[in-house]
Amino acid sequence: MKPEMIGMSRVLVVGGGAAGMFAAVTAARNGQEVFLFEKNEKLGKKLFITGKGRCNITNACDMETLFSSVIRNSRFLYSSFYGYTNQDVIDFFEKLGVKTKTERGGRVFPESDHSSDVIRALEQELKRLGVRVFLNTRVEKIITQNGMFSEAEIVNERAGGKKRVKGDACVIATGGLSYPSTGSTGDGYRFAGECGHSIVPCAPSLVPMEVKEPWAGSLMGLSLRNVKASVFQGKKCLFQDFGEMLFTHYGVSGPLIISASSYLGEKLEKQELKLEVDLKPALDEKQLDQRVLRDFEENHNRQFKNALGKLFPSKLIPVMVELSGIDPEKKIHGISRDERQRFVYLIKRLTMTVTGLRDYNEAIITRGGVKTKEVDPGTMESKLVKGLYFAGEVLDLDALTGGFNLQIAWSTAYAAGNNAAKE
Repeated sequence: MKPEMIGMSRVLVVGGGAAGMFAAVTAARNGQEVFLFEKNEKLGKKLFITGKGRCNITNACDMETLFSSVIRNSRFLYSSFYGYTNQDVIDFFEKLGVKTKTERGGRVFPESDHSSDVIRALEQELKRLGVRVFLNTRVEKIITQNGMFSEAEIVNERAGGKKRVKGDACVIATGGLSYPSTGSTGDGYRFAGECGHSIVPCAPSLVPMEVKEPWAGSLMGLSLRNVKASVFQGKKCLFQDFGEMLFTHYGVSGPLIISASSYLGEKLEKQELKLEVDLKPALDEKQLDQRVLRDFEENHNRQFKNALGKLFPSKLIPVMVELSGIDPEKKIHGISRDERQRFVYLIKRLTMTVTGLRDYNEAIITRGGVKTKEVDPGTMESKLVKGLYFAGEVLDLDALTGGFNLQIAWSTAYAAGNNAAKE
């Protein structure tokens, strides 16, 4: 059925990702006629790759942790997080037949470990509710009249030709700029800007880091668990946490590094930063010195380069030997106390120079977006245009990894869908 032939009382949703599908479901459950426009050939393309294809749908933490995991504008989310909680998300998917499980750090995944199950459940619910889904359909323009949403101008990628579709309300859920291959090309920022909204400058976030030191690239593929990472701007510590990291051909990645990137973007635009990795965070320097001393005593006649197997993964040993400044051929019994203590210092502070972050192709989310001060936090409605709503990553909201960003999507989409349905 062609869009222009259908009745006038309807909610239009722009974007078929997590926030868009959820807003459409919510509005339709309120008895509204809902049109969902997605420019890709299928729904949920970015959702499909989240959590390495497993889809970390939310985090089962308490509310305090939920708020503290939001990097920017957490207060804005007060109404929406309490209006639709992480437990509500779990219950929603369980009722649709998606069994869930909770893993380390409160991360909630579908029991099957397949993001496709999450997408399928949403698609089936959209179908059950009679939501009209228009794939391969790009929204070109949001049209307003007298400070109110009026209609959307759309183009079907296959049929061509522009059409205008009227609606009583419109939810913009177009995502950000991260993973542009999934269709996240910043359309929502343009729509919002054309409607008079301010856009907080965008940048990649939750993204790997590039470092200056060539030896980091030589460790490509090496994963380190249970380490502590600290990032410094001069003497000021910008980030510190424990977890897992990975060396790459350009620098470092992994959950710990990706979380750190949320705090660094603006700082890195001005100067290089220092990353310190504590390889043995469970031991203080005195305890570690005693541990190294024991290892040395067990290997006192061996060469330094051959006596470190119990301390580090084999791939890391040549780098640690080189950085220590100790002759690799030197016998352990010939190493001085000062040399050993400098080596202990190195283990506690393996230091790299962070020169930049990777681009949107590798960023999990986008930092920046539609200014939250111009959006009603209780309803997600624009304060500038009546009947226009925002949900998900298009807003200037971002959080750490662990299901928190998808919780933002579900909660804001629920508020937007619920209130758009009342127009």
